[in-house]
Amino acid sequence: MKAFTIPIYLPDMFCYTKCKEKRREPVKKTIGIGYQDFKEIRMENIFYIDKTHFIREWWEASDKVTLITRPRRFGKTLNMSMLEKFFSVRYAGREDLFQGLAIWEDEKYRRLQGTYPVLFISFADVKETTYEQTRKRICRIIKEVYNQCHFLLEGNLLNKSEKEDFLHISVDMEDNEASYSLKALSNYLSRYYGKKVIILLDEYDTPMQEAYVHGFWDELVSFTRGIFNALFKTNPYLKRAIMTGITRVNKESIFSDLNNLEVVTTTSDNYADCFGFTEEEVFAALDTYGLSEKKEEVKDWYDGFIFGKRKDIYNPWSILHYLDKKKVGTYWANSSSNNLTGKLIREGSSEIKMITETLIQGKEFHTSFDEQIIFNQLDQDDSAVWSMLMASGYLKPEYAEFNPKTGMTEYILKLTNREVYFMFHSMIKDWFGKCRQIHNAFLQALLSHDSEGMNEYMNDISSELFSSFDTGKKPSVKLQPERFHAVEATTKSLTRPNSSVCFYHGFVLGLIVELREKYYISSNKESGFGRYDIMIEPKEKEADAFIIEFKVVHAKNGETLETAVQAALKQIEEKKYNLLLRNRGISAERIRKYGFAFEGKKVLIG
Repeated sequence: MKAFTIPIYLPDMFCYTKCKEKRREPVKKTIGIGYQDFKEIRMENIFYIDKTHFIREWWEASDKVTLITRPRRFGKTLNMSMLEKFFSVRYAGREDLFQGLAIWEDEKYRRLQGTYPVLFISFADVKETTYEQTRKRICRIIKEVYNQCHFLLEGNLLNKSEKEDFLHISVDMEDNEASYSLKALSNYLSRYYGKKVIILLDEYDTPMQEAYVHGFWDELVSFTRGIFNALFKTNPYLKRAIMTGITRVNKESIFSDLNNLEVVTTTSDNYADCFGFTEEEVFAALDTYGLSEKKEEVKDWYDGFIFGKRKDIYNPWSILHYLDKKKVGTYWANSSSNNLTGKLIREGSSEIKMITETLIQGKEFHTSFDEQIIFNQLDQDDSAVWSMLMASGYLKPEYAEFNPKTGMTEYILKLTNREVYFMFHSMIKDWFGKCRQIHNAFLQALLSHDSEGMNEYMNDISSELFSSFDTGKKPSVKLQPERFHAVEATTKSLTRPNSSVCFYHGFVLGLIVELREKYYISSNKESGFGRYDIMIEPKEKEADAFIIEFKVVHAKNGETLETAVQAALKQIEEKKYNLLLRNRGISAERIRKYGFAFEGKKVLIG
């Protein structure tokens, strides 16, 4: 059977061969970008780091169904292709693909190669924007897999009814037909080869992420649940199965009572070094390609991923590009759309925006969550957002420990590395791109103490951006979200301001983040007798510092923009927010204090 997959990926390994002196020495291979097929890499002599120990680890684990989550471009597709070439009867006798690799040193596994029927299915390219298009795309994939197994129609293996069902598989088939289709194909292949089937489903959650972004989550879950349950739960023809993806989607969402599922996330110890490059592998490659002096630079930019207890994991996509181009760049961060990440932060609570600002400053924060992602709760639960960003590789768990009292795992999270930092920084800049000139003018007015200009430019910005930067929870809605803050990995107890203040707070933080090269930017920290909203402290002590306090107008109480500004300034003075700056040697004359008052899209700064 010919496997169906979608070629988009990269090589994942580094090869060694024997020289004339019978010593194992590294040999320079061609750096190939975009390879994901194991056979092609081996046949074309492409750079490849040996991950065949994954075959042994997975097989000896003996788990019926395994779900492995890793960030994008971490070798998931290549490893699935490797499994297919190793186990599939279609590749029987292809020992040339594995000679010289670790798995071929074991006689037991040499006998196992090419002995099972394998179904290899990929959802990697299912990125449609409507439910109808997504459903049709999945049905088309199933149809193409059937087409590759057309040989089953020959002879008398299938009875008349089964042949009719086989030929009835189409892009327009009914839900019940789609649900049963792959289970039925497992039956046919098992009978043909006299062995149960190995099933490989790559990037199972890609359509689900798109469904969340484009608003058809519930419909897609209902459709895919039928396929997955038939394929993995009630399939007597299944030997073993692996699913890969970025996220651990809540089991109850798509797998009804699937109790034979072994879940391996980024915090699991299983297969920790099977995806991505270890530091030893990266440094060996740098030595081989004459880049030994660049190890610290590469580590700073691309190290930082943590899988289980295994630290110092590097992103393969970035390393391959670095070896090819011999210079640093945001290769992984720019390799595909960050629509979901941007949506989660841009439309998230103000607390998410504030923590994002803290992360960009290189700080960490303490939180707790369940690694299971419930997509339809991402816009309701901040913890689900952090879980999603960690699973995607943008945040790394510096600390993770299960708390039996709460039933949740507690984490200390940071941005993964320098490459990710630049991705987040660029993302925030892009949000303000449509009014870049006004944005820059506002910052210049702030630094030059031009209150009139600040008012003019801030009102222009708010008019242009508030509707697109909104959290989805209108500023007028008075919610009381719990607020967590990143201060050296501790959670501080805070007052709970209403969501309107939080929204404007998060928005202004996004505006001023570009000042961080010359200023320390902090928010909601203790100073004097309370917590200021925003403090901008110069790195050069002769420059001015700024304290900003926010107020939202409550018209029903007779408040105006003017009275709100005066209340903000009064609070700064009464709470003595300037004490922290004074204690750091900044004179009172160089501390600028501003009250920001908001009423809808109207702003007054004083």
